[in-house]
Amino acid sequence: MKRFIFSMTLIFFTTLSCAQEKKNDITLEPDPKNYTTELVVPDLQIPWGMVWLPDNSMLITEKSGQLIHFKNGNKTLVKNVPEVYNRNQGGLLDIELHPKYKENGWIYITYSSKEGMEKGGNTALIRAKLENNTLTTIEKLYKGTPNTTRGHHFGSRIEFDKDGHLYFCIGDRGNRDVNPQDITKDGGKIYRLNDDGSIPKDNPFIDKKGAKKAIFSYGHRNPQGMAIHPNGTIWIHEHGPKGGDEINSIKKGANYGWPIITYGLNYSGTSITNITKKEGMEQPLYYWTPSIAPSGMDFITSNKYPDWKNDLLVGSLKFQYLELVELTNNKITGRKKLLDGMGRVRNVRQGPDGFIYVAIENMGIVKIIPN
Repeated sequence: MKRFIFSMTLIFFTTLSCAQEKKNDITLEPDPKNYTTELVVPDLQIPWGMVWLPDNSMLITEKSGQLIHFKNGNKTLVKNVPEVYNRNQGGLLDIELHPKYKENGWIYITYSSKEGMEKGGNTALIRAKLENNTLTTIEKLYKGTPNTTRGHHFGSRIEFDKDGHLYFCIGDRGNRDVNPQDITKDGGKIYRLNDDGSIPKDNPFIDKKGAKKAIFSYGHRNPQGMAIHPNGTIWIHEHGPKGGDEINSIKKGANYGWPIITYGLNYSGTSITNITKKEGMEQPLYYWTPSIAPSGMDFITSNKYPDWKNDLLVGSLKFQYLELVELTNNKITGRKKLLDGMGRVRNVRQGPDGFIYVAIENMGIVKIIPN
């Protein structure tokens, strides 16, 4: 009798496990090839961030530490860029304009900074102005602490919400057992600031003793994609370990579980945790197994792509393609492969002209033109 109960219990949990796996098993469809591509900015190495100025010229960050102003087919290196801790995943990272850039001229940049007493670096956020291809009026808004010589999990993306709050992220800096679940420490967090770096009065942990007041959500591993949904919410994706890359919709004060819950494994194949769900921790909207190593993301709102409108684009570093994540009522209902084999996709953004632009390592920035 005991053996029968054990066998039935094993079948139940095996079935439950398979059901959990199957729930997220959406087939990746082949490239529809209903578009052409045009290389608009050639000869880039690791173009991390890109943004358009009002004159339609571009600012592009190279991870190595160069900020490029691309205008009329020419590249000019911007001067007075802060020194970066260019190690492994660290370097010059994301760039974004203030929503009222035409009025105030503020540019926001994240990078791995050496500033601090300890060796190594950690993610910093600054704002500055651009005058004669030189960064001026540089202001430090936030700097993660402490520095560490570990070369991975810096994050980092920047986004503004519709109320003018600034969001950015720092990965767990390779210290998963300490940083992500501790709100008194930086790392493994999404942060929310006012545009001048001050803390919004309604941030979730502003009255919590010892907490980092800028934290908006926690329990993250390494977010390298962030975008504002057409409904105004902030979405991110983040690298899992071996398996378990996630798409998450960010909620105020929420815990996203890393490393207590995860759908991934250690790179050795051993288990990190034996649970994928826990009360008080958010479930991802979607997770990839195997990992695609996601980088960069944006929502398609342009009428130039009627079949893709309101869907999500995510770059894959590992498999070297751009993924079209099809959405129905904020649920992932389909996946399509785009730009298959073009290279490691580092970033994707919809430009002010409505076209989609994709930053590809060791190539440059490619425009997708629908047929």
